[in-house]
Amino acid sequence: MIQFPNNFYWGAATSSYQVEGNNVNADWWPWEILAGKEKSGPACRHYEFYEQDFDLAKSLNHNAHRLSIEWSRIEPKEGEFSGQAVQHYIDVIKALRSRGIEPMVTLHHFTNPIWFSDSGGWVDPGSVKRFLRYCDVVTRALAPHVHFWFTINEPTIYFSHAYLWGMWPPQARSFLKTRSVRDNMVDAHIGVYRLMHKIYKELNIPSPSVSFAHHMQAIVGCDQGLKNRLAVAMRVQLYNLEILDHLTKAKALDFIGVNYYSRHLVDVHSWWIGDLLMQTCKDNHHPLKKNFLGWDIYPEGLALVLLSLKKYNLPVIIAENGICTTDDNERWEYIQSHLRNVHRAMSQGVNVAGYLYWSLMDNFEWAYGYAPRFGLIEIDYNTHLRTVRESAKKYADVCRTGAVT
Repeated sequence: MIQFPNNFYWGAATSSYQVEGNNVNADWWPWEILAGKEKSGPACRHYEFYEQDFDLAKSLNHNAHRLSIEWSRIEPKEGEFSGQAVQHYIDVIKALRSRGIEPMVTLHHFTNPIWFSDSGGWVDPGSVKRFLRYCDVVTRALAPHVHFWFTINEPTIYFSHAYLWGMWPPQARSFLKTRSVRDNMVDAHIGVYRLMHKIYKELNIPSPSVSFAHHMQAIVGCDQGLKNRLAVAMRVQLYNLEILDHLTKAKALDFIGVNYYSRHLVDVHSWWIGDLLMQTCKDNHHPLKKNFLGWDIYPEGLALVLLSLKKYNLPVIIAENGICTTDDNERWEYIQSHLRNVHRAMSQGVNVAGYLYWSLMDNFEWAYGYAPRFGLIEIDYNTHLRTVRESAKKYADVCRTGAVT
């Protein structure tokens, strides 16, 4: 048995577009129709049922919950802010606080207001200013109730999927646009970080703890050949550490938020730069069990990722870690094995402060639609009935005791 500290944050995560439903002013809403994807529609109706969902989280002994604010609700038209939407999120945060659950708030989780996308989105040089204006409104409203903030969720996934590979709106497929989005998101994070600290000081509230949620993979070579070792080193730096290096140098991180799901298996056959940066194993070397979406299940990789962060000397919160599966026993095995590896990294000096499972409930998984089931709580999408899974009950014991067998 392993034991986590008494002050550890235990909980789960959600994002607004994936659970709230009917976010008609977000850019994904029209794109789902244009791209012929499954429609998000009412999602989990969490916008209505958040009190019920937080009652369930409390019954499962969660003491932290990560959620996101839907920008397109707050600012449905450029420069026009909805007082009703702002008040809704104040009520949501207070509902968590009243249950003894620490809110951890994300300001951007993949979706943008339609007007923002129509004006050029994150490629446009004015995007940073527009985002800061929205963040100013939200921060001033929620600052009295929120200590932990994530500015942007998985910027590397956003710009690669939306602007490099063209799998998400606006399906740009442009390296130059990808670089612009990357640079603007980094500048936006730094700007919001400084803005938040300024606002908290103005309001005479103790300084907030601000980060972003960084998608990190365990990057592993098929063998220890020179090409693979070089490729692994290059990819670790480019994909996992480059943004962290930039933001720590700018003194714009109070902690590091980590989203971890899987490994990236490297098998390079030439010295061409494209292969060194992108070629993966296609020959099923070192096969592992996979989740519903075909991602390798590699719990040891979470320890590898966490140990790579030791040099930054910052606290770490695991902002997402989870599995989509039709077998709930696999979900519990996944949680248990990953927590063992979190503890292993902690025993080697990594300051991990919390673990948030993805997700509190089944939800709309972007371009994959509703088929992948990540939730601790099962959602019947016909009736919106919530059913607590057995894995959630086992995880609840961990949340209560801090002990993992």
